[in-house]
Amino acid sequence: MPGEYRRHLFPHDHPRLAEIRGLDPYAYGELARKPGTFTGGLVANWTPLYKNDFRGVTENGVLREGLHPLTPAEPGEEAPVEAMTAAARDLLAALDDESRARLTHPVDAVEWQTWANPEFLQFDTGLRLELQPEPVREKALALVRASLSPEGYELTRAMMLINGFLGEVVGLETILNEFSYNLALYGTPDLRAPWGWQLYGHHCALNCLVVEGRMALSPVFLGAEPDEIDAGPHAGLRDVFADRVELGLRLMAALPAEQRRQAVVYERMVDPAMPEGRVDPGDERHLAGAFQDNRVIPVEGVRVADLPAEAREHALAIAATFAGLLPEGPRAARLREVAAHLEETWFCWIGGHRPGDVFYYRLQSPVIVAELDHHCGVFLDYDTPKPFHVHTVLRTPHGNDYGRAWVRQWQARWQTGAP
Repeated sequence: MPGEYRRHLFPHDHPRLAEIRGLDPYAYGELARKPGTFTGGLVANWTPLYKNDFRGVTENGVLREGLHPLTPAEPGEEAPVEAMTAAARDLLAALDDESRARLTHPVDAVEWQTWANPEFLQFDTGLRLELQPEPVREKALALVRASLSPEGYELTRAMMLINGFLGEVVGLETILNEFSYNLALYGTPDLRAPWGWQLYGHHCALNCLVVEGRMALSPVFLGAEPDEIDAGPHAGLRDVFADRVELGLRLMAALPAEQRRQAVVYERMVDPAMPEGRVDPGDERHLAGAFQDNRVIPVEGVRVADLPAEAREHALAIAATFAGLLPEGPRAARLREVAAHLEETWFCWIGGHRPGDVFYYRLQSPVIVAELDHHCGVFLDYDTPKPFHVHTVLRTPHGNDYGRAWVRQWQARWQTGAP
């Protein structure tokens, strides 16, 4: 129901809001690290993880070799590298030496792994967009636009606009605003060699790399609380994840009763049958979120290849919605890759599966992990998941998050002198 979230607004002077109102992102970031607090616990758990040598998400702890070969893009599947390179060089030219140095990192830098989706600034990687002059912000957005599909860019901007709207609604504009995001550049913009960019902040994090005309776009985190804007110049923006939600419900509805029982690994969002730690204080039911680059995520639920044809189609459509940020060519390549591993693709569910229910699902194979989860309140007052607070995560297992498998192959070729 439009505007449902307004029933859950904190009073303006509630300590949850009043104690941080007016803080700049750096002061709030310091406060968030305070030991013994909710956010301090998250930081303490996450901080050591980004320093681990990157391996990649797996289902059993064993990396599969040769799963992500670096071959030139197939005809018609090329990334828009020329436009991306021009946009990146345009951004670099607009910066002074100090800002340029802050923005840029080696293509295989560990800083890739510092992205996070909470509102507090844990790592200040790259440039903070809200602190940049408008021409620099516009050139940063031009790079993102040049890299994504039109609908992917629109969805990314929707996350940023909703974040700004939330800040206005709760009176925390210095913490939550349209440009409270960091942008970093990795490698040197080039038509063939590997390079990429990273945008991250509250409810929006994208990691994009191109090499040899190929594009890797993961990890990706997109979320919204609330999932609408019902006032102001952007009023009418709503149900931004309706396709991902609806396809999950359609898939469940298309399953025979026995397969539906197999798909539902837990009937409740917080279920007594869950092992300790299954619901994380920050990620809730998500398993592949920030700092989980090497996590082992066993497959659960039902094998997609065994499902009725209608359900299989919905599973592939879910993959397509998560791949929708990609431009047309790389999207075709990505979905071809997903379809090739359908025999090893699994789907699982937590929660109810009727329209209006809250739930979690995961589509998982050796080449994709796509998660959707309804969450509890953070800046709104509710302690059980609501349909208007949605988190989604996309990963490329077995080492090609951040395009890292491709980068390593590129580097190995050049070290051996191969063309």
